[in-house]
Amino acid sequence: MLLAIDTSTQVAGVALWQAETVFAELTWHAGQNHTAELIPNIQLLLDIGRISLEALTGLAVAKGPGSFNGVRVGISAAKGLALARELPLVGISTLEVQAYPYAPCRYPVVPVLPAGRGEYAVAKYQTWRGAWRCVVKEQIVDFAGLCDLIGRRALVTGEIAPELADRLRKAVAAKALIARPSAALRRPGALAELAAQRLRRGEVDDVSSLQPIYLRRPPITRRKAS
Repeated sequence: MLLAIDTSTQVAGVALWQAETVFAELTWHAGQNHTAELIPNIQLLLDIGRISLEALTGLAVAKGPGSFNGVRVGISAAKGLALARELPLVGISTLEVQAYPYAPCRYPVVPVLPAGRGEYAVAKYQTWRGAWRCVVKEQIVDFAGLCDLIGRRALVTGEIAPELADRLRKAVAAKALIARPSAALRRPGALAELAAQRLRRGEVDDVSSLQPIYLRRPPITRRKAS
């Protein structure tokens, strides 16, 4: 039984994966309350599935990009459980988790997360010759950069505000297929599935060295202008 944890943004989730299926899953709006809400929701998920911590055989965590505090909370919890239970841990890009449900799509998939200051955390993924792969790595772009990344045709998904969706429709017209909000909800079940695939291939992260993907330094690390 694999436990997946995603607290990358204000939308958080946890899932259990077993026998090639999502066994149980919870998604909720955490806001800035990841620290207070994560462990109780993990326990709720285990209770729903009638699963004990002893039944877990692996862990997955979304490692960002996203909110600095949210990503930190998820990775800290996953590392703590991995060390305490001596479980293998897999960290996966939050943007890949966002994109993966659209792996069968014929077009490239561009996941989008707001990064503040009118900028966005983005990447591009595509299934090519039967293999799911990242074709443009995680990066921060402005609106023009997002339009360039969409290119000739792409499916755009993620935490896309209505205002951004309207701007995209006006700027790139038929080039951007924008996922509906209900379909674009990032699911911890997708994180669990990706992690299960990597565990089968023996791709396990070192618990001590697993690092978040921030793309920017946390604000507290910036030097103040003199």
